[in-house]
Amino acid sequence: MMKYLQKIGKSLMLPVAVLPAAGILYGIGYWIDPTGWGANSVLAAFLIKAASAIIDKIPILFAIGVSVGMAKDHDGTSALSGLVSFLLITTLLGSDAVAMYKGVDVSEVPAAFGKISNAFIGILSGVIGSGCYNRFKGTKLPDWLGFFSGKRCVAIVTSGASIVTAAILYFIWPLIYSGLVAFGTSIIGMGPIGAGIYAMLNRALIPLGLHHALNAVFWFDTAGINDLGLFWSGADGAVKGVTGQYMTGFFPVMMFGLPAGALAMYHTAKDSKKKIAAALLMAGALASFFTGITEPLEFSFMFMAPGLYLVHAVLTGISAIICSLLPFRIGFNFSAGLVDWILSFKAPMAVNPWMLIPVGIAFAVSYYFIFRFVILNFDLKTPGRTDDEEEIDEEADSKTISADRDFAAMAVSILEGLGGEANIKELDYCATRIRTEIVDYTLVDEKKIRQSGAAGIIRPSKNTVQVIIGTKVQFVYDELKKITNV
Repeated sequence: MMKYLQKIGKSLMLPVAVLPAAGILYGIGYWIDPTGWGANSVLAAFLIKAASAIIDKIPILFAIGVSVGMAKDHDGTSALSGLVSFLLITTLLGSDAVAMYKGVDVSEVPAAFGKISNAFIGILSGVIGSGCYNRFKGTKLPDWLGFFSGKRCVAIVTSGASIVTAAILYFIWPLIYSGLVAFGTSIIGMGPIGAGIYAMLNRALIPLGLHHALNAVFWFDTAGINDLGLFWSGADGAVKGVTGQYMTGFFPVMMFGLPAGALAMYHTAKDSKKKIAAALLMAGALASFFTGITEPLEFSFMFMAPGLYLVHAVLTGISAIICSLLPFRIGFNFSAGLVDWILSFKAPMAVNPWMLIPVGIAFAVSYYFIFRFVILNFDLKTPGRTDDEEEIDEEADSKTISADRDFAAMAVSILEGLGGEANIKELDYCATRIRTEIVDYTLVDEKKIRQSGAAGIIRPSKNTVQVIIGTKVQFVYDELKKITNV
């Protein structure tokens, strides 16, 4: 079950990757017309409306992205099925439709049905679409129905499954919605402490791949909070000095704290392994600072030193509490990196974006000394400190394959290091890693994988190997698919 939930979290990275485009469009529009929301400039209105076309359709993006990501071969037919499921569920459970079923006025329909088009339903639709695709894509029908055999029947089966799902949700969705609203309301009522609890759980759930589900409650409109959408739109419900509290606290951590933590890990690495540690940690620190992509850095130590990762999660919660107490609000469309910080300056709900600098510096100092203290006093095995880490001699290191130049050669080397095609049961990828399930763990040659140019290796379980590539992981994965039939 946990593995299945992790796949859902990984699949969400595809639609989430679309959001930076909206952030850029919003940001430019705000710079042109920071007070009129496009009312004073045709160009600003054009850009802001273009951004809204992405942000307002997040549930559809989730339905399509999850459906494709969960499909075994990532076929486009699954995307169509996810979309069909979403359209059916949201139409059947829309306020107008429910009013018709009940024979009442629309105003008397429970509020839950007015929020049926949300991220949760998008994710659910993607799961239904991909499940139907994986199960029925090879269906063979009698000759007189032959036209609908194979992939052509998937959307039809999805329709049936979605109708059944809508019938079930008709009774339970109001209860689910009420629970989400109650949880969100309790967090809002807790003020800065609630923001801190959310931020801590956000980081703590990353190893399980479940943080996206939590984000859907606070960043989007699943429970009426919609912190992300209201921050950028300033629409009804936005409150200056409050809206953005579930995003602001991530900036000091991602732009300053984690890079400083990486420096602490580098300084505490063994002298003989500092060069190897630097290659991994520097790339992760730069990604975290500029874009807010933290996975390369976090996955470099979360399994080797889970205690340190817990410290990181707690510090993130503290950052959210402090930022909520200060007259300080910034937000993001993608993640809490330099780009989104710059775009935040003219956002309608932004408050003193410049305060990130002193707060960020304070967290950089805190992260560095706390990480250094914990690593040394508890002898944590962070990058460059492991006892069984094999040394890569200078000759082999000089031949390390550059991911920028030769993805095909890198893929060949990784395949050899994994023990060949016959040793791979499953092959997939996420935002930064090649993810594999292997047959015989003794056939894995970690030194060979490192020499391919990979940033690192994670082995969460006996038969699981994750190869850290970075943001260009898709190109290596594509080359692996070309030379294997997994």
